[in-house]
Amino acid sequence: MKILLVEDEPKLASFVKKGFENEGYEIEIAYDGRVGQSLIQQNRYDLVILDVNLPYVNGFELCRLVRRQDAHVPVLLLTALDSLDDKVTGFESGTDDYLVKPFEFKELLLRARVLTRRHTEAATVKRTLQIADLELNLDAKTVSRAGHRIDLTTKEYALLEYLLLNRGKIISRVDIAEKVWELNFDTNTNVIDVYVSYLRKKLDKGYPVKLIHTVVGMGYVLREG
Repeated sequence: MKILLVEDEPKLASFVKKGFENEGYEIEIAYDGRVGQSLIQQNRYDLVILDVNLPYVNGFELCRLVRRQDAHVPVLLLTALDSLDDKVTGFESGTDDYLVKPFEFKELLLRARVLTRRHTEAATVKRTLQIADLELNLDAKTVSRAGHRIDLTTKEYALLEYLLLNRGKIISRVDIAEKVWELNFDTNTNVIDVYVSYLRKKLDKGYPVKLIHTVVGMGYVLREG
């Protein structure tokens, strides 16, 4: 279970990190909103815990970013802001829970367990991978966008599944060759670029929001916008 904590108070961040690690969780810390934003865009987490008053990018904005990246990952706002208006703003931003400082770690741990359990149970029942209006059903091996079914070849499906499993993360051609084709990467072949082009035509053509992006010199990333 991997957690991201975005908290600008080092003592509190260290306290929370130690508590979760003692419970067997893996936890990563960002001390400001800008770093948190970068980590959210690059990695996948099972739970995101956000302070609200952060340097550069506040917790409400980060929560909205998480929701654009993945509509299902649990988010918990951890903040000293306790007014009703603040809570309304938090829930309108997409948070699943709201814990006011100061707090007992036992309560934070309990809320984290509830949120991640719900997320795991929902994923087990649904067995789908999703970004924006694109959905891949792992059991039926079907793909749809905005409710319209998209027919893929076996290799196109495997490539899309790998991109979805790593959505928001830049994937190199070497990674794709090893994980999807199970081959050592041949720099003289353009097969990966060809298949990415196939996917683009089937998934992005005709839709205002493009999902497959090229990062020059690095590879590809599946993200919204």
